[in-house]
Amino acid sequence: MNCFTYNSPVGKMCIQDDGTAVTAVFLSDIECSAEPSPLAEKACAQLDEYFRGERKRFTIPVKPCGTAFQQDVWRKIQRIGYGKTVSYKDISESMGKPGACRAVGNACGKNPVLIIIPCHRVIGASGSLTGYAVGTEIKKYLLDFENNHKMDLPR
Repeated sequence: MNCFTYNSPVGKMCIQDDGTAVTAVFLSDIECSAEPSPLAEKACAQLDEYFRGERKRFTIPVKPCGTAFQQDVWRKIQRIGYGKTVSYKDISESMGKPGACRAVGNACGKNPVLIIIPCHRVIGASGSLTGYAVGTEIKKYLLDFENNHKMDLPR
């Protein structure tokens, strides 16, 4: 398992990979390796592009560890467009499990690949910025950032 520290606008992040896919991206004050793996280098480049408002979709492979339900939720979340939001209820209904809103929320809270799997785009049914594993202040920052850097769609 490789680990590299990435300095982001929201804090130091550890990027972990297994040589074939990114397995985790999380906030941490712990310093990891001084040399990034080739995959961590690509992840850093894509995160740099994201934080410059240039990248709207991540293309690096991810392989987060979780239950089958969590994996399903994380795949749904990866389909949420840049600058868009959906509710926990929307996700649970799209999975054919309309009563699973809390379970979707729990899966979001256990997302090990921050930003790349964009759980910050999942909000409460009322539009409220409900919990985020690393704090609602960072969730608000990321949503505001994306809304200020939306690409103009071709006509």
